[in-house]
Order: sequence, then structure tokens, then C-alpha cells
Amino acid sequence: MASFDFDRSPFVVIWETTQACDLACVHCRASAIPRRDARELTTIEAIRLLDSVRAFDPEHPPLFVMTGGDPLRRADIPTLVEYGTRIGLRVALTPSGTPLTSRARLEELRDAGLARLAVSLDGSTRTIHDRFRGVAGSYEWTLRILRDARELDLSTQINSTISRHNIDDLEPLIELVEDLGISLWSVFFIVPTGRAHVDQMVSPDEVEWVMNRLHDLSKVAPFDIKTTAGPHYRRVTFQRQVAERREAAAAERPAPALRGGAGFTLRDGIGRARGVTDGVGFVFVSHRGEIFPSGFLPLSAGNVRTNDLAEVYRKSPLFRELRDTTRLKGKCGACEYGNVCGGSRGRAYAMTGDYMQADPLCAYVPAALLEQR
Repeated sequence: MASFDFDRSPFVVIWETTQACDLACVHCRASAIPRRDARELTTIEAIRLLDSVRAFDPEHPPLFVMTGGDPLRRADIPTLVEYGTRIGLRVALTPSGTPLTSRARLEELRDAGLARLAVSLDGSTRTIHDRFRGVAGSYEWTLRILRDARELDLSTQINSTISRHNIDDLEPLIELVEDLGISLWSVFFIVPTGRAHVDQMVSPDEVEWVMNRLHDLSKVAPFDIKTTAGPHYRRVTFQRQVAERREAAAAERPAPALRGGAGFTLRDGIGRARGVTDGVGFVFVSHRGEIFPSGFLPLSAGNVRTNDLAEVYRKSPLFRELRDTTRLKGKCGACEYGNVCGGSRGRAYAMTGDYMQADPLCAYVPAALLEQR
């Protein structure tokens, strides 16, 4: 798999196709609305965006993800998937769990070349999931979408948010996810922006527990696991792997390999890079074309209608600062895992007003700070 130079090219570009959505999720970053915004990128502008994503690196272009709102509120999505696939992009889609994501629409997207479908599942039961998503019936529709996608041989991903509402449901949720035939489970930790609030967040110690549970699961699960707005998982995984190697050496048995390389390939053939976070291998384009480091760090460095996307990513002061780990502050700045983790810059900004400050959701105390005690 190709190596990644995040100063030159992001690993993934996320495009917020629209903020229109028929759900009312309690944690929605976009504060999604029922109607589409007249200022959304047009189909022609979206095609230009696809071209600009490919231009980052025509040999190894970024993964392109269409999100929302609900992307399927736009009629042109199959056309854009087909065009992106034709010019060599891997295109993924994150529709809402509603009747809009019908079997016929999934078949159309598959035939257009969609590389992966990602849907949200936030509870093992109808009650937990639908309360979180704000609309009765979303749970059944989500499971139906996953079943139809599997029957249509579409690669699938589940996105789950860990919050105060569902942390006690983690083990039943794991059991359900294991039975759904997915390629990737993406576990999201709340950033208090949009509709999300601090009181919905779990504690730093609970985050640590969840991440250790995910590491254990990663050894046996029939799917890959990543976190969103939870870069601490890379630190937890690295620490656990080092400890496991030491235990293996003490017991004189073969040690598991350290997985510290630049990237790897998932079961559906789509590569995934390590160390991707806000502005670092990651760029977000809003429905109006604003260029953000991520959807959880809504600070604009330009607009695709007037600026070159690659130029903004490579040269804007905001993106350059985010990629400079020597600029990290607080315990993130003192942490020996700064280059492995780096903390959530979006959460730091949402909770402190300074995107280079320490991530408030991290329980780890860096060795340098322990020595000062």
C-alpha cells in the first residue's frame, strides 16, 4: 500500500453534500434541517470538487466520502458516484437510516461503482437507537439497509456513537455488529458541536475502558475497527501491543507484530491510513464549499468555489499549524504519544476555544508530567 505524506495530500476528503435530513439525531454535528439549502454546491461544482480531489495525487488519490445530512436528499448522487469512480476515486456514501435508502437506490449506487456504504447504528435495540436518532423506525430501516447491501454485495461500514445514552449497551451492540457482515466498525466519541452537548459525553476513564475493549475485540472480530474523534485509540493500541510483545518475550513465545506503519488495507480492499485526524490527512468540504480541517473543527481556510483545494490544504496557516505537533499545548504537548495520537483538535476547540490545547476527553497522563509530580 502507498505511503502517505500528509503535508502533500489528505488520506480522505469528506464532502457534506447537504444538511437536509429526515432524522433528528441528538448529537448531530450539522444540526441537520428538513429542507435543502439553496447555497449548496451544484452538480457542476461537485464534479469540479471530484476533479480537485483526484488532482491531489492521480496515482493514489484520497478516499472521497459523501456525507450529510442525508446525501440521498440530492438526486445527483448516483451521477457523482459514477463520475468519481470513472476518474479513479474510491467513493463512499453515508446515507441516513430512512426509506430513502431503498434497495433500488442501493442497486443503482452499486452499479455506479460505490466502494463502500456506511450507516449509523447506535444501539442494540429499537428503543436505544431510535431515541438517539430522533425518529421511530430508523432502527428497522438501518438493519434493512445493511441486509440489502450485503445481498447486493456492497461493502458496508457501521458508524456508532458512544455517549451517555448507550455506553451501558456496548456489549450487546458489539454482539449485533458482529452478526452484520460489515467490513469496518467506526466508533465515534462525541465532540460538543452542533446539537451535541458536553452532558452527552462519557468520561475520560470510560473512553479508556471502551478503547481497551475495542483493542480486545480487534483481535477476534471479522471486521476492522477505527475510531472517529478518538485518536487516543492509536495510543491505547500501541501501548497494548508493546505490553503483549513483552509478555510474549517473557513466556518465550512468538511476539505479535507491532502495527505502526503508515497504512494498511481493509477487508474490502480500501486502504486506511494511521494518524488521520483534524487537518492531518483529513479535509472537510461543507455543503456551501467551505474548507474545514474536519466537520468537528468548523474553521474555514477557504472555499472550493474560489480557492484551489490542494493549495488550501498544503499551504493555509490553519492546516499547517494542525500538522505541526510541536505546536500542541497542555498535556498533549508534553505527551510522548503526540505523533501517534495528537488528541482531537475539534474537541479541544469546542471545549477550550483553542484547537491546539489538550483534548479534554483523554485520561492518560504523559510520562513527562508524572516525573514532575
